Amino acid sequence: MPHRVLHIQPPFEELRRVLAALPEKFGLTRDFEPEVLAEARRAILTHELPTADQTALPFVTIDPAGATDLDQAMHLEARGEGFRVYYAIADVPSFVSPQGAIDREARHRGQTIYTPDGRIPLHPIEISEGAASLLPGEERGAFVWQIDLDAAAEVTHVTVARALIRSREQLSYEAAQSALDAGTAGPTLRLLQHIGIARIDLERRRGGASLRIPNVEIDGDEVDGSAAGYRLVRRSPLPIEDWNAQISLLTGMAAAQLMLTGGVGLLRTMPEPEPATLASFRRQADALGHPWPTGMPYGEYLRSLDLRDPRELAITHAAGSLFRGAGYTAFDGTVPTDILQAAVAAPYAHVTAPLRRLVDRFGLVACAALCADQPVPGWVRDALGELPAIMAGSDQKAGAIDRAAVDIVEAAVLSTRIGEVFTATVISAGNGKGPGNGRIQLSDPAVTARCTGEFVAGTRIAARLIEAEIATGTVLFEATRPPS
Repeated sequence: MPHRVLHIQPPFEELRRVLAALPEKFGLTRDFEPEVLAEARRAILTHELPTADQTALPFVTIDPAGATDLDQAMHLEARGEGFRVYYAIADVPSFVSPQGAIDREARHRGQTIYTPDGRIPLHPIEISEGAASLLPGEERGAFVWQIDLDAAAEVTHVTVARALIRSREQLSYEAAQSALDAGTAGPTLRLLQHIGIARIDLERRRGGASLRIPNVEIDGDEVDGSAAGYRLVRRSPLPIEDWNAQISLLTGMAAAQLMLTGGVGLLRTMPEPEPATLASFRRQADALGHPWPTGMPYGEYLRSLDLRDPRELAITHAAGSLFRGAGYTAFDGTVPTDILQAAVAAPYAHVTAPLRRLVDRFGLVACAALCADQPVPGWVRDALGELPAIMAGSDQKAGAIDRAAVDIVEAAVLSTRIGEVFTATVISAGNGKGPGNGRIQLSDPAVTARCTGEFVAGTRIAARLIEAEIATGTVLFEATRPPS
């Protein structure tokens, strides 16, 4: 699917004010208290690097362009008929004293939250974008996962331990994909493609699933170094993003197995869709003219959808009902009954983003201890009971502010076009939930919005814009003629 870019031209002062007020509206604070910053400075000054040395390995990072909080670096090797994955994760625990000022503030925040005007970091940027970030050319401590795979990319052996590393290169997704497409990529990128495709095939066989709804990103435009507007970009992930995600998923699955074997840890869980939910989704797919074949796993079916087709895009949006109920399950001593992350189709744990997500710091330390056959530290075990609630609240807030930001920018895009009629695809018809609860996707500009009227999901309609309020992010259309 091609990129779709919405430009908001001046005047945009109201938009700027409303977006700038979002953090305060949601109770978020970008700055840190003096005691947190002072502790961060002390931690950096007194920090000790690991003695184990893996700097000979040519690690690289692959992240969005311009990223400075680099959690992961990788080096991949072919070994015989199989492969070895070296996956280095930022050593955040060595900078954070349990129950210290940084730890308490991180538990309050839960995760880094991204807004159109910048990020609200989990940790002081001196740590998250400096001393702990796996920046190229810098010696850094890391939790280095060594995961051996057979020829089919199945796991044969896993270890994780702290070590000294040095990343050789920082790549953006676009640069890495371009190098692969041009045939100029190095060994690690070529192996990433091979292993990523093999792991996707294994995911398919397990019955795993991913929801490929186009990403929505808000970027700030600049002219002569000053803010000049905002852009709302909708794009589908590049192939290398899927392959890169498979390395993270591989590591998270390995972490879950270490925790389950050791009887202590924190899993990322999601229940299987309820039979009634699956039946309802199957009926929607039938009604939209792209039936879900009996016996085909839902992940396989979702991968078959063409997002360029209006009806199949509507099916993809409807599939969101299958991905509900994700949370965290902590255990210490007794392994819980429900351990599956249904979309992964395997037990899974978060351990690959400690700069940006609270739980990963605890999971990394637990896994390293279990792998070394040592007791999991008491401060990790003591926190397990409260982490699921902390992360649930943080996830809810992050999702709410992200939705609010997109709604506000979409309202700004349309604010001068009240009364105009647009061509749109019906994503959902509202299911009798009252006027204005239908959802439509405009073709140009690429905005998703509420709509009143009578229509059928998956059809194309003409819709008139009747409301676009920047202050509240409210956009509302009315259908102007019967569905086609």
